[in-house]
Amino acid sequence: MTTLDEAVALAKGESGLAVVSTIRADGTVQASLVNVGLLPHPATGEPALGFTTYGKVKLANLRARPQLAVTFKNGWQWATVEGRAELAGPDDAQPWLGDADRLRLLLREVFTAAGGTHDDWDEYDRVMARERRAVVLIAPTRVYSNG
Repeated sequence: MTTLDEAVALAKGESGLAVVSTIRADGTVQASLVNVGLLPHPATGEPALGFTTYGKVKLANLRARPQLAVTFKNGWQWATVEGRAELAGPDDAQPWLGDADRLRLLLREVFTAAGGTHDDWDEYDRVMARERRAVVLIAPTRVYSNG
């Protein structure tokens, strides 16, 4: 049995790169490569996967159908975490999020949890705000792997 920590550890050397699969309105799968990190959920403290995103497709899919799968890999070893997405962003208010400053800090937390670093956090904050980035938090419901 693979644990959540073991799944995430597979991608440590790749800045948390993982394939995120969402479900389109027609039932087909939409997949993309994103940086994913493990962090405590800001409201519950429970372990959650997190990544940031923007644009219409992935966010629209997740708003309508929040089930998703995240697959990490290292060589031929892979692990998938299934769960339900919770969105927090300028267009996805959460009661626990509070104000724009808390979103700014949460975007940083998710970025660094996925192994990211930045030389100019003020510039990072400006880009995230301009792109209207949202945080996607995933409460894991199932973890499985090939090993």
